[in-house]
Amino acid sequence: MSLSTALSRGGAALAAALLVATVQPAPARAAPAPSPGPTAAAGETGAARWAVQPSSAKGPTGRNYFIYDLAPGSTLTDHVGITNLGDRPVTFDVYGTDAYSAADGAFALLPADRPATDVGAWIRVDRREWTIPAGKRVDIPFRLSVPANATPGDHTGGVIGAVARVRTTADGQRVLVDQRLAARVYLRVTGPVRPAVTVEAVDVSYDNPVNPFGGGDLVVRYRLRNDGNVRVGGSGTVTVTAPFGREQARTAPTDLPELLPGATFTVTERITGVPPLLRLTAEVDIAATTTDTALPPVVRTAGVWAPPWLLLALLAVAVGWAGWRWWRRRGTAADGPLAPPSADAPAAGQRRGQGSATGSAAPRPATTAPAPGDAADRPGDTADRPAPGVGRRTDAS
Repeated sequence: MSLSTALSRGGAALAAALLVATVQPAPARAAPAPSPGPTAAAGETGAARWAVQPSSAKGPTGRNYFIYDLAPGSTLTDHVGITNLGDRPVTFDVYGTDAYSAADGAFALLPADRPATDVGAWIRVDRREWTIPAGKRVDIPFRLSVPANATPGDHTGGVIGAVARVRTTADGQRVLVDQRLAARVYLRVTGPVRPAVTVEAVDVSYDNPVNPFGGGDLVVRYRLRNDGNVRVGGSGTVTVTAPFGREQARTAPTDLPELLPGATFTVTERITGVPPLLRLTAEVDIAATTTDTALPPVVRTAGVWAPPWLLLALLAVAVGWAGWRWWRRRGTAADGPLAPPSADAPAAGQRRGQGSATGSAAPRPATTAPAPGDAADRPGDTADRPAPGVGRRTDAS
């Protein structure tokens, strides 16, 4: 939905009154945010019912908002119509204030206890209080004076009609209820226009399921900022891809609220049934528009790890089992069967050089008699010593 369409739709409805009561001794005043009325805003506090709308000296002109294009230093006079829809006279506070984008993207005006510093400070009403008879409308004039040093771009605010009444609560305390209705003011100061939208941050979280085939929830949060000097709207889309760019999910375009210059807004998208495919990437695509034209797309991506834990655990078990089997087979092959003994190898328990206990002894080589003077004839040699207990015979010469 474009920004112009949103404004038209907003102008077709009456703005609901915002009733804020602060329990405190009178005459303390609560400072609620006003209800901006794009056309005729009707509110009620006790017996008071009223409407606020753009008008002229001769009555309403059918405008949805106060919309101006002025140069710095310009001044104009316009009228706001306030209609007392009740059955008794009501005194209204009439003044201008500034607008801002609330955290939820809603159009909001400064509370009564905060002074205006922008277009609200440039609006002057002849007097603050106006008493309007029952069933009557008063077209109140105001002046809008643009400072000579006003910055180019959009300046947004509202002309407020407020009613304050003292009430008594159930426990007997007196409270002051301040209810405010406003007609919006959109002022564009002539000069260079710089529309710009940035995606400041993208945060992706994933609720990894136990069953990898069931899919989990992917939550994407991104924050937008209007860095330009004109208000912007548009839409945003989130696309989720798996490794190698395979698309897993895509959200429908989400309409963005009207963001005033300098405003931020956080969008949260929840995508269900996304399978854990190790790594998931979310791409945020913003198609921003102004009241005049569309802006180039703004794209930013962020990723999150989504490991399929169950499949990885089964794979780890399979790999471990295969490794253990391989290690067992390798150990068995390394030991091998015992080789049979060869014919020349000695039998177990038999020393080399000795015959078997059942076989015949191998022939021994003949010994040669030692020559005279050989070491065998030397005294002390044990080669010719008689065995113990055997006598030695000596022949006399």
